[in-house]
Amino acid sequence: MSDEAPKIIVDDDWKSQAQAEKQKLAEQSKAKQAAESGGNAATAATGGAASGGTASGGRQMPPASFEVLISTMATQALFALGEIPDPQTGQRMAHLDLARHHMDMLGVIEEKTKDNLSKEESDMLATTLYELRNRYVQLTMSQRPTA
Repeated sequence: MSDEAPKIIVDDDWKSQAQAEKQKLAEQSKAKQAAESGGNAATAATGGAASGGTASGGRQMPPASFEVLISTMATQALFALGEIPDPQTGQRMAHLDLARHHMDMLGVIEEKTKDNLSKEESDMLATTLYELRNRYVQLTMSQRPTA
C-alpha cells in the first residue's frame, strides 16, 4: 500500500451544474404540462405554478380560478344534498344544515364580489346558487310530512 493520502477532488462548479439541471427539469415539466393541457398559455407562462401540482392519486389538479372555487363549493353542497353518493359507502345522505351552509358561503362570495366579477363569472355564480337553492327547496318540501 502507498503512504499517500487519498486525494479529494472538489468540484467548484457544482452550483452552476445543479442550477442548470434544475432549469432543464423545469423546462421539461413545463413542456409536459403544455402538452397535457393542450398548450394552455397561462400555465406555460407561469411555468406550471398556476396548476397547483399533482394530487396524491397522480391526477393533475385544476388551475386555481374563480370557476374552480365555485365548482368546489357547489360540489360540496350537492354532496350534502344527497345528489352525489358518498365515495366510500356509495350511499346518498342528505345533510340539509351542511348544504345550507355551503349555499350560504356561496351567497357570501356573491355579496363580497359584487361588481368585481366578469359577466361570465357573475352569471355562473348566480346560476349555481339558483340551481342549488331550487334543489334544497325541493328536498325540504319532499321531506315534510303531509297533513
